Amino acid sequence: MVCKVIVSFQSTPVASSERMPMARSRGSSRRWRWLPLRLWPRSLWRNTAPVPPEEIRRIERWLATARVSLAVAALVAVWIDRTEIRSIWAYALLAIYIGQGTAIIVLLKSSRETRASFRAVVHMADVVWPALICLCTSSQSNSFFLFFLFVIAAAAYRWGLFETVITSISAVWLLWLETWVLWSGGMLSANAWFSRHSLPLVYANLADFDPKRLLMRSVYLVVMGLLLGYLAEQQKKLRAERDERARILGLVSMETGLAQTLSEVLGELLRLYRASQAIVAAREAASQRLSVGTLALHKSIAELAWVEPGSLGAETYLTSSEAASSYARMFAGANEHRFEVIGLNAAGTRLAEFDDSFLRNFAVRHAFDRLVVISFSFGPELEGRVFLLEPELGSSAEEELRFLEGMVRQVGPAIYNVYLLRRLRRRAGALERSRLVRELHDGALQSLIGVEMQVDVLRRSCSVAEPLGGELERIQELLREEVLKLRDLMQQMKSADVDARRLPGFLRDAVERFQRETGIASRFVMADQELVLPQPVCRELARIAQEALVNVRKHSGAKKVLVELLETQGKWKLSIEDDGAGFPFAGRVSHAELDSSNKGPAIISERVRLIQGELTIESRPGRGARVEVSVPQPRAAAHG
Repeated sequence: MVCKVIVSFQSTPVASSERMPMARSRGSSRRWRWLPLRLWPRSLWRNTAPVPPEEIRRIERWLATARVSLAVAALVAVWIDRTEIRSIWAYALLAIYIGQGTAIIVLLKSSRETRASFRAVVHMADVVWPALICLCTSSQSNSFFLFFLFVIAAAAYRWGLFETVITSISAVWLLWLETWVLWSGGMLSANAWFSRHSLPLVYANLADFDPKRLLMRSVYLVVMGLLLGYLAEQQKKLRAERDERARILGLVSMETGLAQTLSEVLGELLRLYRASQAIVAAREAASQRLSVGTLALHKSIAELAWVEPGSLGAETYLTSSEAASSYARMFAGANEHRFEVIGLNAAGTRLAEFDDSFLRNFAVRHAFDRLVVISFSFGPELEGRVFLLEPELGSSAEEELRFLEGMVRQVGPAIYNVYLLRRLRRRAGALERSRLVRELHDGALQSLIGVEMQVDVLRRSCSVAEPLGGELERIQELLREEVLKLRDLMQQMKSADVDARRLPGFLRDAVERFQRETGIASRFVMADQELVLPQPVCRELARIAQEALVNVRKHSGAKKVLVELLETQGKWKLSIEDDGAGFPFAGRVSHAELDSSNKGPAIISERVRLIQGELTIESRPGRGARVEVSVPQPRAAAHG
């Protein structure tokens, strides 16, 4: 059933992204050479796919062998039935044709490359020679008609549907021209003979030139051209699709990593369809983390840039839909946008109607005229969509959607393997860090603590001179400081895999450990609401809390510390407050003011900037300080 869905909705005008000219790869797919947009004879990229030179030479060798074999067979047939030839010129032309075919075979064996101009000249000669030879035959029914079929098959082998149909039409035109020449010559001879003998004009000797037979032969040649051309076009399309899938599959590399692999694959899709931009959105089922990457051909390099999906990221990119793939054209009006949509389900069947709310949500954030959306899912762990903006699909959008679905089914598992390898490496790294933490705890840390205790015993039990006792005390303080630094380092190594479920427990353990190690009264307070934040944000919040506690221990001289993780006004706020010396300024200072004046802890400021949060420091010199980090709570956190 034909599906044409027209959807109207109000939308705030959004600036359309600039269209990028097509770039075609040569060598490394990360390097792109700018070419002006131009129209091909047929718009599908499959018809412009290059054919390997070895295959071209192989085709030409087979055609040359068939050409000579057919000519020799025709010469034998003429020798058996000499009534088909009415002039000695037919033998001469046939001999020249055989000689030409033999010369082509010799040239193909001696040369390493076959030029397109050479193939075109040979093909035109194959079209003309049969017509010339047939002029010397005695009737319309002759064995040289097979030469026309050969040249049509040769066009199908060399090119595709367009060239094969043109060849068949040229053969039909020459066949009619030849028949007209023979008919005109026969009519003049008959008229002259009957005039000399004073007999009525008759045309009995022209009965062999039957218009009905000529018409059927013409139709036969055209139909054969269409069939052979269609088969050649299908074979060429399948070969191009196979080669393109193999090329894209070859871009997937375990060594380059997931981001670079996605850049390579999406860049190839941009080249194929001359799209201006590609967007990939993926969501992990375990953490509900939504990742969005954009790619456009810029300065001859295709690089994937990860962007913040925002609080409405799930609604924008991953709204549920029955369509596994879709093609949409948007028509902008004065106050509304209209969509014309083609959608296919997972089985490749065209949908009569479906909910296209994800297109409306996407259009609010990304303006487009044409859009292709391909969904992918790898088991229960990972799902997402690929968006191609402003693609050129050629004549059949359904065919291109089915090709892209097949591409995702074949290339997707390889990319998923890269994703799994990345996760495996991260887990292996976490295990290695845990092992290193244990080694540090059981080795270097215990040794430093032992040395510090021995120095303390030596200082207290032995009567030493005052300068030496002061030096021993200084060494003891250095050892104690190094023990604390080493413990801080161990805790930072443990916090790599902190997510929303683990963050509260991690902060509580960090505060309790801080109290045990420093003797400073410490307390952790958290809201009763469920914490829902992306894993990268949780990881940075854990490190910010660690860094703030280290600063309190080193610089503040505080007696009390309060760490809070609260949700207020749609934001999660992490605050570390102490009653120590405070910062060398008074008042409440925002993140922008801290950056402009180079005040405050630089490491904490940089980490807050990474998660796009807001840092505020309130300082009361001599009475303490408060470091507050706020991050927005995603509205659709449950989905991304």
